[in-house]
Amino acid sequence: MTEELTPRQIVAELDKYIVGQTEAKKSVAIALRNRWRRLNAPPEMRDEIMPNNIIMLGPTGVGKTELARRLARLAGAPFIKVEATKFTEVGYVGRDVESMVRDLADLAVNMVKAEQAERVQEPARARAEERILDLLIPPANAKKSNRPAIQGPGFVFTPQEEEQDDSEPKSEAELRERTRARFRDMLRAGELDEREVEIEVTATNNPTLQMFGPMGLEEMGINLQEMFGNLGGKQRKKRRVKIEEAREILIQEEAQKLIDHESATAEANERVQQSGIVFIDEIDKEAGRGSGTGGGSGPDVSREGVQRDMLPIVEGTTVTTKHGIVKPDHILFIASGAFHVSKPSDLIPELQGRFPIRVELSTLGEDEFVQILTAPKNALTKQYQALFASDGVTLTFTDAAVREVAKTAARVNEEVENIGARRLHTVLTTLLEALLFEMPEGVEGDTVEIDGAFVRERLHDIVEDRDLSQYIL
Repeated sequence: MTEELTPRQIVAELDKYIVGQTEAKKSVAIALRNRWRRLNAPPEMRDEIMPNNIIMLGPTGVGKTELARRLARLAGAPFIKVEATKFTEVGYVGRDVESMVRDLADLAVNMVKAEQAERVQEPARARAEERILDLLIPPANAKKSNRPAIQGPGFVFTPQEEEQDDSEPKSEAELRERTRARFRDMLRAGELDEREVEIEVTATNNPTLQMFGPMGLEEMGINLQEMFGNLGGKQRKKRRVKIEEAREILIQEEAQKLIDHESATAEANERVQQSGIVFIDEIDKEAGRGSGTGGGSGPDVSREGVQRDMLPIVEGTTVTTKHGIVKPDHILFIASGAFHVSKPSDLIPELQGRFPIRVELSTLGEDEFVQILTAPKNALTKQYQALFASDGVTLTFTDAAVREVAKTAARVNEEVENIGARRLHTVLTTLLEALLFEMPEGVEGDTVEIDGAFVRERLHDIVEDRDLSQYIL
């Protein structure tokens, strides 16, 4: 995260995509800024400052997941979203909770390598260009009979023709260099893009091997796959492709060679440990009903076992990954759940204590839906306008139409099932379904305006019949 992002600025950035939920935005903004503050604290205190993990409470569709995702993008930090229901207690078949840290480490390594590959694009491009020229103009020690001409419709050019352009005698090396220079100019100008060459690429057809079970056997399966895949070295296979495609393939290969994989792994592990974010969704599904101070039967063994397995990860127990040891002490954990049939106090007390910041997200109503449809940079109305524009049609919504869509979504949420802002997807899909099917042949003119009357006409039956089974998300 850059120093310039203050909590107020973080909230302003989140406002561009998420409507309402001011308190939640403030909490995550402070948590994000505290990451930077800790890294700039005195060294003797840096390791003592623990992250304030957050648990977000609220019904589905109010922006919990989007809030965490946008936060990670602002931070430029390794971020992973996991479903708590995917994990099982050690001893049961399924994913163990440590896999969330291993997945985060994998993601961070890929992120750092992608950044390094971007930085070496220019030298990689130059190397790829030389490899293509080697294919077109074979090295001097190659047999003369094996030097291929570059052919295509109406195009034949061989190195020997270059000698006819100059009456002065030249050595083989000088002729080759002149020919190579001419081919380089043609290559950069795109004149050879449609010609075909034969290149060697790394084969990626190794069989997939996965193992699921307790005590990190899943990780063992990954390591076994790599071990068996590397027996006999990297396999190569030949492909005949156009030069335009060959250039991109070779650039990626050369970029991988220029990357310092050891430093990338070390940097990725450091990012995970210092700025990683893990978003644990549906954590309420691991809570028992009434297992807290209120008494009751409590959660079954597997669900409580998942919580107990999760506890040391959140506390900072080291995790072994294929990229090395990761200490999750300063990873920020954000948990969320609707908590319809349970409450945070139904989680085991030890786990509750590891999420000191609790934020309740409010239910969205008609006014919030109007803002969601129009205000965010990725508003649904703007998304559909982009889809219509692909077919050459300009789509517009009147204020009355937007209000009717919001009112319909809010009413259906109240009377059927409250799925929050996701209901807007349902309503807009129903509203525009016929137009999306008819475009571009059946739509008259280049502009379609959606007004209030059109919305009421199209959505009347849906509202009255509550027949939303085929659209519910």
